[in-house]
Amino acid sequence: MKLIFAIRLLYYSCFVSGIVSSGSERRTQTVLSYLENDVVSSPPSSAKPLMVGLTLIQGAASKGAVCLDGTLPGYHLHPGSGSGSSSWLIQLEGGGWCNTIRNCVYRKTTRRGSSNYMEKQLPFTGILSNKAEENPDFFNWNRVKLRYCDGASFSGDSQNEAAQLNFRGQKIWLAAMEELMSKGMKKANQALLSGCSAGGLASIIHCDEFQELFPQSTKVKCLSDAGLFLDAVDVSGGHTLRNMFGGVVSLQEVQKNLPSTCLNHLDPTSCFFPQNLVANVKTPLFLLNAAYDAWQVQASLAPPSADPNGLWSDCKSNHAHCNSSQIQFFQDFRNQILNAIKDFSGSSQNGLFINSCFAHCQSERQDTWFADDSPLLRNKPIALSVGDWFFDREGVKAIDCAYPCDNTCHNLVLK
Repeated sequence: MKLIFAIRLLYYSCFVSGIVSSGSERRTQTVLSYLENDVVSSPPSSAKPLMVGLTLIQGAASKGAVCLDGTLPGYHLHPGSGSGSSSWLIQLEGGGWCNTIRNCVYRKTTRRGSSNYMEKQLPFTGILSNKAEENPDFFNWNRVKLRYCDGASFSGDSQNEAAQLNFRGQKIWLAAMEELMSKGMKKANQALLSGCSAGGLASIIHCDEFQELFPQSTKVKCLSDAGLFLDAVDVSGGHTLRNMFGGVVSLQEVQKNLPSTCLNHLDPTSCFFPQNLVANVKTPLFLLNAAYDAWQVQASLAPPSADPNGLWSDCKSNHAHCNSSQIQFFQDFRNQILNAIKDFSGSSQNGLFINSCFAHCQSERQDTWFADDSPLLRNKPIALSVGDWFFDREGVKAIDCAYPCDNTCHNLVLK
């Protein structure tokens, strides 16, 4: 199966290639760049994806709910049918963050900061697919992709008049939910809030808010894919991601929309890290994450700023080129992830799928969500694990053994 995709992260150019086989391990080869951490995927050539048009939220501006440049926010909706006509899945788009005036101003010139640059149609693949053979549990639901154009995981609430920047992520979230409720979501009998990367962090932050939209009779759960960003030490001993998150929280006044259960004992930047949030989310939550998250390896653990001599360049480009001490650094990171979710995993209502792969955003790509050679834990692909958990068919607390034991990974490799 051939799949073309790109992961965009935070400061370099990107080109795309496909999945290749190497021995018993399937590896994905691509260049990871650091501009935006979204996954752009094409399905197998034998099947054309459903293309879904962009809808702008016409009443949003009057509520102050606008993108960084002041344009209207938007979403893509494909209506449900049959047994899924009263079920709703909301996917929050990812795409990094902006933490300074300068990079937020730049972001205004991209689809991550302005609806003027958003694709008019998007392919619905993976968890958004409308085909039962690609998405067995959610294919006939009302499926929505909410576009991301605020730069703070749908959580900021401020502005910078001098730079003509609108930090209105929270207002975009509220306006979008109001719009979708008016489109029929208020009558949902079951609903799942999902998101990838920065959208996966947003699904954690907004999970309980989402649940509160519905009566108690509605089954509501949340899924965070690749949203478990750790407050980790980088290879130089610094805190690259904490410094970046600190800029996001301060610039966009995110603390206004972070939970008091965290803020009453930690600083606002700490409360933007999921490890300090997940245990206090009341709504059932599923964490889908690669133990060696490819974005965090590139942008948080071994960014160029922490590795000026390029000692980690080969290793972070391809984990097969890592020496034993570098692999141990990644194993320590995996252990930090497992420690961060100990309290969370103790709740029977929550779910886990932590595979020992160098991957990122596995629910939106068809090859990793549900395909003949998808990643497996306990002989079960991600799609069926999430479905079993959502529908209470069985509890799912799947944690992989440490690298290199898993030969079902679709690892991301810089070429």
